[in-house]
Amino acid sequence: MKFTTPRRIVGSNAERTRLHNRQVVLGHVREQQPVGRAELARISGLSTQAVSNIIAELAEDGFLVEAGRQVAGRGLPALQYRLNGDGAAALGIEVRPDAMFGALVNLEGETLFTTRVALSDNSPATVAHVARAISAGAVSGHISGQQLLGAGVVMPGPFGNVGISGAGQSVLQGWEGVDSVALFEEALGMAVIVENDATAAAVAERVRGVASGLRTFCFVYFGAGLGLGVMADGEVQRGAFGNAGEIGHVVMTPGGRPCACGNKGCLETYASRIAARAQLALAGIAVNSASDIEQLYEAGDPHLMAWLDEAAGPLSQAIGMIENLFDPETVILGGAMPDAVLDHLISALSLPGGSVAVRPGRDTPRVLRGACGRLTAALGGAALVIHDAVTPRIAERT
Repeated sequence: MKFTTPRRIVGSNAERTRLHNRQVVLGHVREQQPVGRAELARISGLSTQAVSNIIAELAEDGFLVEAGRQVAGRGLPALQYRLNGDGAAALGIEVRPDAMFGALVNLEGETLFTTRVALSDNSPATVAHVARAISAGAVSGHISGQQLLGAGVVMPGPFGNVGISGAGQSVLQGWEGVDSVALFEEALGMAVIVENDATAAAVAERVRGVASGLRTFCFVYFGAGLGLGVMADGEVQRGAFGNAGEIGHVVMTPGGRPCACGNKGCLETYASRIAARAQLALAGIAVNSASDIEQLYEAGDPHLMAWLDEAAGPLSQAIGMIENLFDPETVILGGAMPDAVLDHLISALSLPGGSVAVRPGRDTPRVLRGACGRLTAALGGAALVIHDAVTPRIAERT
């Protein structure tokens, strides 16, 4: 499929400035709430009058509500503001090779609706039809007066015709050359962002998960394959063509297991759902879902335990590499893998000492398990829409 740069502020310079300042105020309210006008003016660099005008506009649009008054010294107690979770919502849809997931999330990141639909095929026509049904189900009975900001559709990479296209079980069929944004906008009748699944998962964890309050972190996403979402100083890192984070196809064991991409020893052949299924299949055990893996883990299946023991080594090396490349506050593991299995993997890691993450005074563990569960990427799709609504960015040149 084609890579389309996510939408950015457009229009006249004056309009860009207005929208940018709205995002500045919304972003600070989200991080500091409840917060008053004077404090917002101080931390944003805007005048108190400008902040007052923006707050009035945001309150009228339903994005902010009053949150009482704060008594501080003499004078009238300062009126405080917070995000109005009921003022807006966003739709998230994840496309996997064998299923689609939907989630409706409000402005504060609270989940209003989720669903899963099995796919008999993952062609563009089928996916568009299922996406339309998911949208109708989310909106019907779950939105009452809120603005629907748009939809974030997340899909496994890579985007475009690259050296690892068509590699393995994580591939969607028939998407070559498809303008995915146009396809979903026509199907859903709303503005759409299309994003890599691991990137979306990272945003979900920042909005409503263990990365809340963190600005620079990495997310190892167990989806159809294995991906990496990178958040740097509050901004997602996509790469030139939307393919940043294809960690699954980084060689960790030179000359090791053959990978569908043509390499040997890729991380995905050792530490992924694909690798787990392959090892279990050798023992005659079929795995079709994360629930199957969860049941095997609860039963103490020796073949699954052997895979966990083997996966921990290459995954430990990969995390050390991620730390030295991106200097994150933490590395998060999550996605379509049972929590208990992820906890087991984390406990079995032997992280390298030669890492920039090894420093005195750490207040966050080097590795954490994500809190958003198997719907992480779908929730992340919705979170991306919200993230774009409240995160300022420098205006584009005309």
